[in-house]
Amino acid sequence: MTERRYTDTEVATIFREAAEGQRTDVVKQSETGGLTLAEIQSIGREVGLSPTGVTRAALALDLAPSASSETFLALPIGVERSVALHRTVTDAEWEQLVGELRTTFRAKGKLGATGGFREWTNGNLQALLEPTATGHRLRLRTTKGNARAGMLAGALLAGSAVIMWASAVLAGNLAPALPAIGMLSLSGLGLFAATALQLPGWARLRGRQMDTIALRLAQPAHLLDSGATSTD
Repeated sequence: MTERRYTDTEVATIFREAAEGQRTDVVKQSETGGLTLAEIQSIGREVGLSPTGVTRAALALDLAPSASSETFLALPIGVERSVALHRTVTDAEWEQLVGELRTTFRAKGKLGATGGFREWTNGNLQALLEPTATGHRLRLRTTKGNARAGMLAGALLAGSAVIMWASAVLAGNLAPALPAIGMLSLSGLGLFAATALQLPGWARLRGRQMDTIALRLAQPAHLLDSGATSTD
């Protein structure tokens, strides 16, 4: 099997992650069209980077979870990560994962198992471990439960204000109705904005948390023992 070779861009990413902000100007051109992991580790040693840290950063490139999201009115209301582990997760690893989920999301959650499937759920937040031909796949997903309802309620109030305004104009009674129309409009727009504005930040946070958990579990056990990745 041909040994995996990393491009200059990938090498720079590996050194950046391994050094956590230290020098990344050690990228060297290779006449063979990229560098092997052993070559990258050798270069890393020259600037004080541990081989384990370089290996962990290199693996993160290939084990990056696939991401997807659910949207409503072009805003994210659901976040999902999926990563194929290519190995079987042990009982001890599952228990450690559950502990990490509870700590990261500050929720006790509920455990379940059906056949070869295991799950941890807390409301709309779910972690599913499912069997595959090469081991296990981890799926993490969540939805912002009140987002759709909040935006719809806000839009409904704002729409009601428009209808009230039109009715008052037709009846020639606009001036007395303006305070009520204004109050209804502000309530609707405020509710919609308060719900919508928090969604991008919420989705980014949940995505980072899920990436951290998925990448930690996806890495080989001997690398996990040498130092776990920190959570949000």
